[in-house]
Amino acid sequence: MMIFFLFEPLNIREQNFTDVPLFEMSSFTLLEFNDKNLITLMTGNSAVRYSDRYKVANIDYTDNSKGYRANMKASDGLYQNEIIELKGDVVYTREDGLTFKSQTADYNNITKVAHTDSDYVSYQDKNRVIGSSLIYNNVLKKIESKNIVANYQLQER
Repeated sequence: MMIFFLFEPLNIREQNFTDVPLFEMSSFTLLEFNDKNLITLMTGNSAVRYSDRYKVANIDYTDNSKGYRANMKASDGLYQNEIIELKGDVVYTREDGLTFKSQTADYNNITKVAHTDSDYVSYQDKNRVIGSSLIYNNVLKKIESKNIVANYQLQER
C-alpha cells in the first residue's frame, strides 16, 4: 500500500517522428537512364534517403540530359523535387569550359538553371568574372549577375 503513496507514476510522453530516414548508405551512386543513354549520375561518399529527398555528402552530380554535360561538386547536397541544393566549395563545370565556383548554389533539373546568391568567380579560357550573385541558364547559355568585375580577352578576327 505504501508504494501507491510514495511513488509517482512516470509521465511518459509519446513522440511522433515525422522525418525518419528510410535508409543510409556509403559509397553512394545513383544512375538515371532514358531509352537512349545515361541522363543523370549522382555520387557521394555517403547518402541518407528520406521519403522525399536525398542528402548526400561530397556530392558529384552530372546532368547529361540536353545534349551537353554539366557537372556540379560540393561538400554537401540535397536532392529534392528535381532541385539540387549545393553547399560548401561548390564547383560547376560545363563541357564547353565554363566554370563557376561559389559556397552555395541551386540547380533546377527541369529548367536547367544554376543559381547562387553568394559571391562567385566564373571563368572560361582566359575570361574571368567575379560577382555577388549568378543565374546561369544552360539551355539558352545566358548569364545574369550582380556587382560584376570582368576580365575579358577580346579575340581579333
